Amino acid sequence: TGDTEKLRKMLKISNMRQDIMGRYHNALLLGDAAERVKVLEESGNLPLAYISAKTHGLEEDAERIKIAIETQEGSVEGLMEKVDSGARRSGCLLQPPTPIVRENNWPTLPVQKTTLEDLEAAEAERGGGDYDEDMGVEAEADTGAATAWDDDDDFGDAAGGGGADDDIDFGDDDMGDDWGDDLDDLGVDFGDDKAEKVDDMAGLSDMGDATGAFKMPTAGKPPAGCWAANSSHAADHIAAGAASSAMQLLNRQIAASDFMVLKNSMLGSYLGATVSLPGLPGSGSMAVPLMRNDGSGHPGSDSLPRTSLKMKHLVTGLRMGYKYFQGGKFNDAKASFEKVLADIPMVVADSKAEANEIKEMVEICREYITAIRIKAGMAAVAADPVRSTELSAYFTHCNLQPVHLLLALRSAMGTAFKHKNFIVAASFARRLLELPDMNSERNADLRVKATKVLQKSEQMARNEHQLNYNENAAFAIDCKDFAPIYTGEPSVKCSYCGSQYKDESTRNKICITCGFCAAGVDTIGLVTGA
Repeated sequence: TGDTEKLRKMLKISNMRQDIMGRYHNALLLGDAAERVKVLEESGNLPLAYISAKTHGLEEDAERIKIAIETQEGSVEGLMEKVDSGARRSGCLLQPPTPIVRENNWPTLPVQKTTLEDLEAAEAERGGGDYDEDMGVEAEADTGAATAWDDDDDFGDAAGGGGADDDIDFGDDDMGDDWGDDLDDLGVDFGDDKAEKVDDMAGLSDMGDATGAFKMPTAGKPPAGCWAANSSHAADHIAAGAASSAMQLLNRQIAASDFMVLKNSMLGSYLGATVSLPGLPGSGSMAVPLMRNDGSGHPGSDSLPRTSLKMKHLVTGLRMGYKYFQGGKFNDAKASFEKVLADIPMVVADSKAEANEIKEMVEICREYITAIRIKAGMAAVAADPVRSTELSAYFTHCNLQPVHLLLALRSAMGTAFKHKNFIVAASFARRLLELPDMNSERNADLRVKATKVLQKSEQMARNEHQLNYNENAAFAIDCKDFAPIYTGEPSVKCSYCGSQYKDESTRNKICITCGFCAAGVDTIGLVTGA
């Protein structure tokens, strides 16, 4: 701005603060060569101070510095040779460019003074004589006021009767109405009326008042601050960077306790809510928030983040799990279903239908993970005819797709028939023959085998072993011990995936199926929408 007076004040302040760099910068802006030499000398850079003094023709300073250098057993010989010869010949005083247009207070803006500041300024401008005159006027006003009050104090003769009481009206009869008006001027919102919605952009349309004074616009709210306030979904909170509130929501809604399982899903939701926009060369990138409700314009304070996980990602994960299960890759299938379970809490449903589908996916993942765990248990107890038959029977009661249920019934039928448990073998054969897929040509051989097993089992009509299995009673499967939990029996249930446990010791322990929620905690359940 060319305001050298303020620069000199800044130089003085830097000197008082013993700020070497501040003094040198201000001396450069002022073009004060002597001050620069002084700063270099005081900071111990004597060779630079000598060169600067010689270059700018400050011979006295150069001679003093030369003596100081020689006192410290130094020498000034060869110092000027380090300076370019052309610079020595054409050496001149370094001055900043002179501004073409000068502004006294740029880039600051005028701010209207308060009433107290205006009164103080007016008081300072008035002299002592004016003060006495004003005091005289004030005294006269006081005298006049006293006279007026004396007239009001004349209540009349008390002996004149009861008229005095009629003349003095303190408004006691209207106290109920008048007291109510006093509260209206307090400006306090007691929450009786619905708060009006404030437009964050309204302040930009009127940047000044009638006098032209600057008025500070209303401060806006960052999008991340709106996301956490506008939603009860954990995905929106984690997108705003509010990891603590997101974890609190998950703990309250589905009793989530081990968040290491959800780490990748939560990080993906956080990183997917913003896009990095490169700036100019040498400048940093800008983080631009992505919103899912900006289709018809900027939503303002009602904005919600765009989530990276969608319904299609869950469908893809289920399909991969089905594919691995069909191919007998049970470990890969289990990992796929567990990943879908970990991703579901970070998915925001766009409609009621999507919300119902998401909740159905939780049940599907639970059933398949339980079926895969039972299948692994069958392999571990293959030598035990009783337990292997029971597990194969429980395996058929998992809610699987028809094509996968066909495989489960075929396995259970073979296991029961091999161990001479013909009653349950006949049951599995009948259920297998009732499946629609058994009418296809590719299952013709299996249909023939199931018919033969049914005929043979009906002939034998006995079980070789006593089994803990009743096909005619409705039951749920204990996801820990793989035993039936019949209707009406007490159980501990996971509030997220719905897995049930008969053992009370599993209460408040991590669910075996989903791996991150505590079982036995009564919560509201999965929240699928904002």
